[in-house]
Amino acid sequence: MPRPIFEVDVFDTGPFSGNPVAVVLEADGLSDEEMQRFAHWMNFSETTFVLTPTDPSADYRLRIFTPSFELPFAGHPTLGSAHAWREAGGRPKGGDLVQECGVGLVTLRSSSDGQLAFEAPPLLRSGPVDPEVLSEACRQVQLDPASVLRAEWVDNGPGWIALEVGSLDQLLALEAAPGECKVGAFTRLPDDDEAAIEVRAFFPKDGVTVEDPVTGSLNASLACWMLRDGALTAPYRSRQGTVLGRHGLVEVDQDAAGAIWVGGATTTRIRGAVEL
Repeated sequence: MPRPIFEVDVFDTGPFSGNPVAVVLEADGLSDEEMQRFAHWMNFSETTFVLTPTDPSADYRLRIFTPSFELPFAGHPTLGSAHAWREAGGRPKGGDLVQECGVGLVTLRSSSDGQLAFEAPPLLRSGPVDPEVLSEACRQVQLDPASVLRAEWVDNGPGWIALEVGSLDQLLALEAAPGECKVGAFTRLPDDDEAAIEVRAFFPKDGVTVEDPVTGSLNASLACWMLRDGALTAPYRSRQGTVLGRHGLVEVDQDAAGAIWVGGATTTRIRGAVEL
């Protein structure tokens, strides 16, 4: 049967400048195999499926698939799916929108200008990266380990390893090589820049390493690390996608209770129906 589908540009600063996600609404009844096959065919970083929640406190349940496997959580699919759900007429049960997904419940809120933000989930793994893993992560982005200022596990579901480098030139010069690590590289920017950090994200796909245009989960995990240790203070902006010809901006804030909120623009580019 036809099911509503949206293509949403997330963290965009203009037409086609962010990271697209395909969102299939009314996805109840689809099998795991059907979802994975469609995500592989779409070939976006992620394709999502919105289903009836199993937790009574949630507004909907979200399943998130890359072309090759399912993720328990991802940031730009969370924002894009919430955008599509609301545009299709969804209304939260309470003041905030609550998404059920593989890592549990994720809360979303709207800012005064209508931008969505999600509450960063806690890190599942943090702390130093073993030298062998660090060496492999650096090889995968063709970076000399001696150039890494800091390295840290920042896993909030996808399995990110964060590498800080000392300059924008170093960051933009990184090139992907085959590997199995999920690498988030970043550098701090001058005070007069529009953003506090520039970020790049690399992950394996079908035997090669690819770069993600703008990555909510990585930016959320970097915020958990850098706000905790005082390397950055909120609010701040992160820029991502430069090498890919994108110009994504991620807004990071922290409330009085210490919760970290990660948000940005979301814009519908395509809406229609899909036969699955």
